[in-house]
Order: sequence, then C-alpha cells, then structure tokens
Amino acid sequence: MGRSYQIMMLENKVFSCFVFYSVLLVIKMYIIAIITGQVRLRKKAFANPEDALRHGGLQHFREDPDVERCQRAHRNDMENIVPFLFLGAVYSLIGPSLAVARAHFLVFFLFRMLHTLAYLCVLRAPTRSLAYVIAQVPCISMAVQILAAVSSYACSDFIGDRVNL
Repeated sequence: MGRSYQIMMLENKVFSCFVFYSVLLVIKMYIIAIITGQVRLRKKAFANPEDALRHGGLQHFREDPDVERCQRAHRNDMENIVPFLFLGAVYSLIGPSLAVARAHFLVFFLFRMLHTLAYLCVLRAPTRSLAYVIAQVPCISMAVQILAAVSSYACSDFIGDRVNL
C-alpha cells in the first residue's frame, strides 16, 4: 500500500515539486520557533512563571520586544504558509504545467524567506511588506485556477437540484 502512494507522488512531478518547497517552509517555521526560544533564553524573558523561576526568578516572567518580534514572524508564517500548503496541494491535482507550478511555489518560498529575514533582521520598510504582497500573488493565482477548475462541478449539482425540485 505504501509503495503505491510513493509511485503516485513521484509520477506527479508538480506534487513532488510542491512537497519539496513545502517541507523547506515547514523547516523554516521550526527554525523560527527555535530562534524564538533562543532569544527568550538570551533576553531572560519567559512567558510562563515556572520557566522564569527555573531561570533566575519571577522578574524574568515578562515580555520582551525582540521575543515578540520573533513570535510575530512565526505567527505570520502560520497565517500564510498553512493556506499555501492547502492551495498548493490542491493546485497540484488540477494538472498545471510543471514550469508554471514551480514558478508559483518558488516565488512563494523565496518571498516568505525574504519576509522572515526582513522581520528578524529588522530590514528597512517596505521590504517586509513587499515580500508579503509578492508571496500572496502565487497563492491568489492558485486559488483562482482551482476555483476555475472545480466551479462547474460545484455549481452544476446545485443548479440541477434546484431544477429537480
């Protein structure tokens, strides 16, 4: 059974390309979580009293602007990468050309990387905003193409049901 999934994935080159970039993005999210933890330790700014007590006392049970910046970068990734994972997976199933799909996945990946770099390294505005907007373009494109591919199925049954009433 496992072998058939493996063959199916390898035969769908678009899906394999999507998986490649998706795994890189998930690894990036893990790295940001690790960075957040390291910044917490370095700045001695803990979100939970038990952690603060373990690292010097309740005075370290506090917020810190650098920790908050890491958390915002991570939260922004979750808000944007999770929808990409859904859209990219479904997009892979509607039969786009490999070159176009790769361009969608690559643009999203590169500009999410730039967005994270701009967030964590505090690059000048509007670097982060532009990276965010450009990364949204392939997502919007995939969403429109998915809707175009499935809209006839979604609407035809509904209209057919109304006529049969």
